[in-house]
Amino acid sequence: MTVFLVGAGPGDPGLLTVRGAEVLGRADVVVYDRLSAPGLLDLAPAGAERISVGKGPQGPSTPQDEINRVLVERGRSGATVVRLKGGDPFVFARGGEELAVLLDAGVDVEVVPGVTSAVAVPAYAGIPVTLRYASTSFTVVTGHEDPTKGDEGVDWEAIARVGGTVVVLMGVAHVAEICARLVAGGLDPRTPAAAVRWGTRPDQDTVRATLATLADQELRAPSVIVVGEVAGTDLAWFERRPLFGRSVLVTRPAGRSSGLARRLGDRGARVVELPTIAEAPPSDGGVALAAAVAGWATARPDWVVVTSPTAAARVLDAVGDVRRLAGIGLAAIGPGTAAELGSRGLVPDLVPGRYVAEGLLEVFPDPPAGGGRVVVARAEVAREVLVDELAARGWRVDEVATHRTVPVPVPEHRRAEVADLDAVAFASSSAVRAFLDAVPPGDRPAVAVTIGPLTAATAREGGFPTVVEAEVHSLDGLVDAFVAWARTT
Repeated sequence: MTVFLVGAGPGDPGLLTVRGAEVLGRADVVVYDRLSAPGLLDLAPAGAERISVGKGPQGPSTPQDEINRVLVERGRSGATVVRLKGGDPFVFARGGEELAVLLDAGVDVEVVPGVTSAVAVPAYAGIPVTLRYASTSFTVVTGHEDPTKGDEGVDWEAIARVGGTVVVLMGVAHVAEICARLVAGGLDPRTPAAAVRWGTRPDQDTVRATLATLADQELRAPSVIVVGEVAGTDLAWFERRPLFGRSVLVTRPAGRSSGLARRLGDRGARVVELPTIAEAPPSDGGVALAAAVAGWATARPDWVVVTSPTAAARVLDAVGDVRRLAGIGLAAIGPGTAAELGSRGLVPDLVPGRYVAEGLLEVFPDPPAGGGRVVVARAEVAREVLVDELAARGWRVDEVATHRTVPVPVPEHRRAEVADLDAVAFASSSAVRAFLDAVPPGDRPAVAVTIGPLTAATAREGGFPTVVEAEVHSLDGLVDAFVAWARTT
């Protein structure tokens, strides 16, 4: 029985530590705050119990005594408990109090430090908290306490005399008094100051001013306030990413959305993942696929064509030992499908330059003298152009359904979130059709970003005012197309 006090970082999910992700991935219970990155909860097993104990300035709050009780109770139960806290557990997060309670109760406990917003948020705003010749120290202080309560509160005048950089957490409500007391302590009113709201997140916003003018700005919580010469340094990098300030919905099936979401997020977009389709076994439960693969032992095809990563994965699962494919040509419709084969140690013999059926047909060989056989492994419902054209060329074509695509309902409470986004990304026509069925016209983003011409055509038919089509029919091409569109609008 172990309770892990895990720092979740300030907002960017990528700032969760490796150790934090590892223990979260095997948690039986997750006790979590009002996190800046709620998607971190998805790292926990699906069956893990999730207990919200968040504290909000305006909404309901869970008393600390109740949080302590839950941690001790679950910790004594023999479960693996993760107490997920924003930032670092020991930086204004009451992690020390929770640790003491658990130790007193005889519960095994481990602390997993997190990246604190006091350092990460200024860094994402391009403000180094220390800088040679400008600041050789920094002080982190809570601004939550009322600066007017005198000797009982923070000695802001003393902090001013220390020098270096001052980083204030939770200080927006008292910013005027804090600035005034720092000036009273000897800081020049012209000292640079900055406030970074939602730091490390795609909606990060940085306000730059001085001690004399910071309180006159429209500041909102949660913001990290930085005071000192370094606050005048503008080394912005995060906010300069090409998709910063843009938001996009990813509709790929669960388990296949992360690659696209990561690519978009790396370029600065705020990504919302909401699958509108799922991949299910074929209607026959895979009987035909298993029979086809078994038959290759005596009647081997000349080629096996896989038309998607899912089709490739299902074929390889049915094959088992990939040595059974020796001597059979493998054709992949595109780089994603080729990568799926590569993950099993296979290099396809043929990948077209255009990642559509027509592109594969352009480079596919003619059958040998006397004829030959091609197995096309694909979704249960798919375009017939590939099969029809191969047959017209003289190939004997066997179609094998590897999976089918089924729609996933969009919960009504998420429609407003979808409507506010700039764009929706589609990697298939089936995803477009499922999205159109699930989301009413008034709740749809105006822009569809599509992976290729067929998906683009479906989006246009569906009524999207703007359809952005990738020149290169791949996930990277889709992202590049979105970046190009964003730069011109």
